[in-house]
Amino acid sequence: MNFKDLTNQIDFEKGEGLVPAIIQDVKTQKVLMLGYMNKESYEKTIATGKVTFFSRSKQRLWTKGEESGNFLELKDLSLDCDNDTLLVKVAPAGPVCHKGTDTCWAEENKASSIDFLLQLQQVIAERKKNLSEKSYTASLFQKGINKIAQKVGEEAVELVIEAKDDNKELFMGEAADLMFHYLVLLAAKDYKLEEVVSLLVERHSK
Repeated sequence: MNFKDLTNQIDFEKGEGLVPAIIQDVKTQKVLMLGYMNKESYEKTIATGKVTFFSRSKQRLWTKGEESGNFLELKDLSLDCDNDTLLVKVAPAGPVCHKGTDTCWAEENKASSIDFLLQLQQVIAERKKNLSEKSYTASLFQKGINKIAQKVGEEAVELVIEAKDDNKELFMGEAADLMFHYLVLLAAKDYKLEEVVSLLVERHSK
C-alpha cells in the first residue's frame, strides 16, 4: 500500500525533533495509544507499513510489536492543522498496551453497535467490488437489483410474521436478516446508511 509522504510537511523542529503520533484503530475508531516519532521512525513506518516510534526511554527506534508480535499495520495517516501531530490509523495484531490491555487506557477495543453497522457496510461494499469472490453477499450482487429487492421484501415479511409471536430470538434473528439485506440494497443503489441517518436527523430537527 502506498502512503502519501508527509515528511516535508511535518514540523519536527517544534518538538525538538519529535512529534506526537495518535494511534487509532481503523475499524473501531478507538484511540489505542500515544507515541512519538522522529523523522527516521516516520520514514521507517512508511517504508515497512509497520508503525515505528522513537522511544524516549530507550533512545532508539522502536517498532511496536518487535518483541510481542503485536504489530500495528499502517492503514492511513494524516497531519493536523498545525503540522505537528500525526493521526495514524492502524490494524492492530493484538493488545496494544504493554500491560496486555487493548488500549493504553484499559478500554476494550470494540466498535459500538452503530460503528459495527458502518464496518458491515464497508465489508458489503468490498464484496460488491469483488464479484468473483465466493460469498453469499457477492452472489446477491451478481443476481442484480431485482433479486436483492426481493430478498429485502421476503425478510420484511418474515419479520412481520415473527412480530405476531413472542419468540424474541426468532424475531431478532429476522430483524438482523432484514438489516443486512437492507444494507446490501443500499450498496446496490450506491447509497450509504449515513445518508439515511442524515435524513432522519433532518426530520427530527423540524
